[in-house]
Amino acid sequence: MAARIIDRITPAGWRLEQLLRDLDKKEVRIGFQRGDASDENGVDICDIAMWNELGTSRAPARPFMRQTVDNHEGEVNALLEQARKSLLSGASGEQVLKEIGLKVKDMMQAEILNGGFVPNAASTVRKKGSSKPLIDTGGMRQSVNYVIKAKGESDG
Repeated sequence: MAARIIDRITPAGWRLEQLLRDLDKKEVRIGFQRGDASDENGVDICDIAMWNELGTSRAPARPFMRQTVDNHEGEVNALLEQARKSLLSGASGEQVLKEIGLKVKDMMQAEILNGGFVPNAASTVRKKGSSKPLIDTGGMRQSVNYVIKAKGESDG
C-alpha cells in the first residue's frame, strides 16, 4: 500500500493566493484620464492626445502611445518579470501596479520627446516656433499619468 501524502498550504501560500485574487480585480491605466487636464482653450488633454495618436483630417498620426509599447517591449517584459518577483517576495499588488504605472509613464513621456514623428507643417512651425511634433507647451507630456482602478470600472 502506497503512503498517503497530505499537503497543506502554508500561511505564505494563502497570503499569495489572496494577493493574486485581489490583484486580478485591478488594473493600471497609463496615459490620459478624461477631465484631469485641459489646454489654455479648455480642450481636454485626453482629446488632444487622441488626435495626436490617431491623426486628424489636417494632421498626421503621431502614435506615441503605440510606439511606447512597440519600442519598449523588452523593457516592459523585464518590468513585468520584476513585478512577478516582487509579488513573490512579499510586495503588495498595489505597490507593484504603482511601479508599473510610474515606469511606463516615464517611457511614454520619453517617447513624446524622442519619437521619430512626421515633422510639423511649415504653418505649424510658424505658429508655435518649433518644428518638434507633440511639444508645444509641454502640457500633454506633463499630463501623462496612471491610475489604478477596479477592472471594468468606468472613467466617469
